[in-house]
Amino acid sequence: MRNFFSIIKRKIIKNEDEYGAEEEQDYVELDTSLEEGVSGKILVRTFNLTDFTDVKPIIDALREGRTIIIINIKPLKDKDMIEVKRAINKIKKTVDAVEGDIAGFGDDYVIVTPSIAEVYRAREKPKKKEESEEEFDEDIELV
Repeated sequence: MRNFFSIIKRKIIKNEDEYGAEEEQDYVELDTSLEEGVSGKILVRTFNLTDFTDVKPIIDALREGRTIIIINIKPLKDKDMIEVKRAINKIKKTVDAVEGDIAGFGDDYVIVTPSIAEVYRAREKPKKKEESEEEFDEDIELV
């Protein structure tokens, strides 16, 4: 009987050793350091929009999430205004998907930012009243 318990004990200890060895091999160690070539800096890139096919690299750069993009739309605008609208709509859909921002400045440039940045938009200052309107307002009495 004593022999029987010894055999069971050895089997249990052997199974525990095998189980423990399996447990140690079940995890994967992750490298938490930054990838090579990736820095914490934000990149500003310029693109010329000469054809609708030029939209793909712009969208790819935007999806990286660390690039502010300045697009010159003049070359395509001189060719075909409908293609410009189509390209801007495609870019705008991607901007909305990545929760970024898009704004035009001047007639020929568009700036696109990922979610980490926002385009500042100045509020318009209220126009000054003309002298005749000011005089008219002063003459009115409130009852």
